[in-house]
Amino acid sequence: MNMRKHLIWDWNGTLFDDFPATVASTNHAISTHGAPALSVYEHRTRFYRPIIDFYSELIGKQLTQDEFTQLDLLFHEYYAQQLDQCPLTADAVEAIGAWAGTQSLLSMWMHDSLVPLVTARGLFDKFARIDGLRNGSINSKHPHLLAHMQKQGIEASDCVLIGDSLDDALSAKRAGAACVLYTGGVTPPREFSELGFPLADTLTDAVALAQTS
Repeated sequence: MNMRKHLIWDWNGTLFDDFPATVASTNHAISTHGAPALSVYEHRTRFYRPIIDFYSELIGKQLTQDEFTQLDLLFHEYYAQQLDQCPLTADAVEAIGAWAGTQSLLSMWMHDSLVPLVTARGLFDKFARIDGLRNGSINSKHPHLLAHMQKQGIEASDCVLIGDSLDDALSAKRAGAACVLYTGGVTPPREFSELGFPLADTLTDAVALAQTS
């Protein structure tokens, strides 16, 4: 059994409990095209990437890149207004403290917004490196994960990722890292069942599983 040395945390939906804000922001954006609002359950069961295709399905037509860019802007403007109301996941601090090795944070939220948010929650000093999205769109976390490990000089075989989405799991698998999936975030647990990754209902349980991945 390989004992991993480094833990990479996902932020949105994992350490940061922002899923209600994400659903509200999605509904705000798609409402401008007349699409009906999603419930939390519907968002969890229907969400996928690329997000332009997800939005296109909800709206009922294939969006142009310009249309998607405008919707993405509306989403992020609305989401930013709610950040101060979003808490950390209940056991986030305890879970971070339970890991014995080094830790870093990789998020697909914009880097310039991410760092002040992590700092305001008192977590900045917990991580050897923090990376958010600096440019470009997100089709997969995979290339960002590769860059995140490379910048730290860490081999994938020494890393385990804790995240809450199928993209987290598939990106880790492609990169050669281990992954533990947290069931309290964006993806319904039933969608994880066939992937073969360890599942955890709490972050502290996720860390316990990560320590033996």
